[in-house]
Amino acid sequence: MPEQVENSEVKSPTYDISKFRLKRILHNNSVRKSIALLGTFPDLSETDDAIVVFEKNAYQESDVSTSKESAAKPSYFSAELKVDTEFINNIYGSFQVVPSPDLCGVKSTVIYPATDKHVEKYSICQKYLIRETPDLYESTTLPYINLSQFSLEWVYNILEHKKETERIVFEDNDPETGFILLPDLKWDGRNVENLYLLGIVHKHNIKSLRDLNGNHLPLLRNMRQSAKDAISKRYGLNPNQLRMYFHYQPSFYHLHVHINPIRNDAPGIWCEKSHMLDTVISNLELLPDFYQRATLPFVLYEGNKLLDLYEEKITVRSVAAPRSDSKEQEKVPAVQSAIEGFSDGDLEERECKRIKLATPEPKEAEVPAQACA
Repeated sequence: MPEQVENSEVKSPTYDISKFRLKRILHNNSVRKSIALLGTFPDLSETDDAIVVFEKNAYQESDVSTSKESAAKPSYFSAELKVDTEFINNIYGSFQVVPSPDLCGVKSTVIYPATDKHVEKYSICQKYLIRETPDLYESTTLPYINLSQFSLEWVYNILEHKKETERIVFEDNDPETGFILLPDLKWDGRNVENLYLLGIVHKHNIKSLRDLNGNHLPLLRNMRQSAKDAISKRYGLNPNQLRMYFHYQPSFYHLHVHINPIRNDAPGIWCEKSHMLDTVISNLELLPDFYQRATLPFVLYEGNKLLDLYEEKITVRSVAAPRSDSKEQEKVPAVQSAIEGFSDGDLEERECKRIKLATPEPKEAEVPAQACA
């Protein structure tokens, strides 16, 4: 890694998490075992909002080891495990267990002071799919970005070695093709199975996919190969098991790539949000100005001011009533229309399909529970 540049330390707000006072819950995600809270640090300010996120740490294989060699490390199967039996029925048992305190850690992320955009980002609300044409980007999205984007001071602190230098995993300091690789806040930094890294480019003025063109191919190819090599060397992960992708829209507008193992269901990997680095490179090789010409879908949340701006130009929240081509078509039941689409001529089979289509699926609660081995 190149020598680090000496810079004066940048001061950041200090706070005691234990003094956080809750105003309301923004999001309680039972799947990811995380909760986002809005509140304040009254000892510092009664008006500045703070967001505190708690997330259960991922399991590590060493935590469940029972071998003699790992006896010195904390394990769920130790004398410290407290067990409360709920029931045992035949071959099935249900328990509430409290393991060693060393295994009960909860990862916490704090944003302070938090802006309205941070509150919006961590809140549960309605989502809408926007199909952004190049014209809509220029007339609506770009002006909004220029006026309302998150501060990039924290990004420049990293790139200029003013902050988080001890967290840097790899750096290529070339001003045109270089980048810094470091852990994302979503990763606890411990469990490689749950690895999550960010590659932040040194080059400024590349806000997102929309700014990329054929001239950036050396940068993108360097990020792809150098990041894979660095991760393989440091963490021992097979490069062919890594997912590397961009978000659109991104959470901050300085080009960065997300990297995590394919087996890790990381947030933001759904198809309307992520764009694989390999695909981006391929698109630019085929058409150097692809991202200046493409229509790019992305999701906006209720409460986002950009959604209001789009609502002024296109229909987003309301849906037009379905239009029928003829009165005759209106009289045809939906099931009958579906049946007509079948190409086989077996009347008995057609009738079976008709019955299946006409019979509503049972609700989840009505489906008999099945024991899992």
